[in-house]
Amino acid sequence: MIFDELDLNPELLESIGYMGYTETTPIQEKAIPAILSGGDLIACAQTGTGKTAAYLLPIMNSISEKRPSYTHTLILVPTRELAIQIDQQIQGFAYTLNITSLAIYGGGDGSGWDQEKAALSRGADIIVATPGRLISHLNMGYVKFKQIEVLVLDEADRMLDIGFHDDIMRIISYLPRERQTLMFSATMPSKIRSLSKHIMKRPVEIALEMSKPAEGVIQAVYMVGDFQKLPLLNSLIADNPSYQSILIFSSTKKKVHEIVLGLRSKNYLVEGISSDLEQKEREDRLLRFRSRKTRILVATDVLSRGIDIKDIDLVINFDAPSDAEDYVHRVGRTARAETSGVAITLVNKADILKMHRIEKLIGYEIYKAPIPAFIAGEHDTRPDHRSPSTKPKKGKFKRRYNQKGMRDEA
Repeated sequence: MIFDELDLNPELLESIGYMGYTETTPIQEKAIPAILSGGDLIACAQTGTGKTAAYLLPIMNSISEKRPSYTHTLILVPTRELAIQIDQQIQGFAYTLNITSLAIYGGGDGSGWDQEKAALSRGADIIVATPGRLISHLNMGYVKFKQIEVLVLDEADRMLDIGFHDDIMRIISYLPRERQTLMFSATMPSKIRSLSKHIMKRPVEIALEMSKPAEGVIQAVYMVGDFQKLPLLNSLIADNPSYQSILIFSSTKKKVHEIVLGLRSKNYLVEGISSDLEQKEREDRLLRFRSRKTRILVATDVLSRGIDIKDIDLVINFDAPSDAEDYVHRVGRTARAETSGVAITLVNKADILKMHRIEKLIGYEIYKAPIPAFIAGEHDTRPDHRSPSTKPKKGKFKRRYNQKGMRDEA
């Protein structure tokens, strides 16, 4: 379906055209008409499927027609990065519209507090907020939410995972009972359904099948010991000098620091990002990575969802993710928009069960690549073990793997 077929006003369609969009994604095709009808909605769709536009476009369509003098929509999100991204997307779609928005999140130096207070007390069309920061403002008594018409919970499953259930319920207590509530989630666990029963009225449900990693993603797993991970990581990067954008996921902030130090010893342009950093520094590091000033970014799961970084050549899971769905989100950072990319996962003995769950979810076994002999040494007792003198050639890794097998690329 093309956007012109939807019941959106001409100004908004013009903005969509300026943004370069012509055809809807499946979630947009299903969700936009449902939201325009005015009812509550639960939508299950992965990151990267266009779900943000799926709710922003009908909301902005309503605002452009009503021109309210109060805050019309509240969007709650789990992370400040996602809040910033959504606010930027609103500004993009508002190219031809007079719609105001503000992202409200903690972790900065406090300089934005007065601006946030002004928007919350006087009214901005759309407020995008993390729960903790918003509650800090609500406690001060000046927030005007009595006329909110739409509440959006984006990445609802992640917010509940983080422990925001009580915060969400407290925020909702400040909102009108008569409102439209939209819940978007990458997964649909029982706690999502339980929450929906308390805050929604006869919601329409849209559930897109969990997508598999894109066909353009070359996937492989290395079975390694912890002591082999960093040498193998260095080898993978050294053997692929053409990869100019590399994203590495680690399970802990401590490991992020260790990986960054290990890679800097090889003179790579590498930076780490985690919740330990002030917001400004996190934004600066993301900007340098997006603009290719930083070649390698090492991150905790804060980046696995909701961050739109395009043209990533290589994603490496230094640690296998605990949730199988998170694997799909992580490797989805590469091979976006029908491009190609590589996703590598380093798996120790403790993570074997996690990989079994991942393979069950995606429906096929991921190729198990042999550890380079010069790293494996005497510790590799598998049948495909090679002599330590057989060091792989540059670029040897670049193969195309899928559930049917593998072939060397030309």
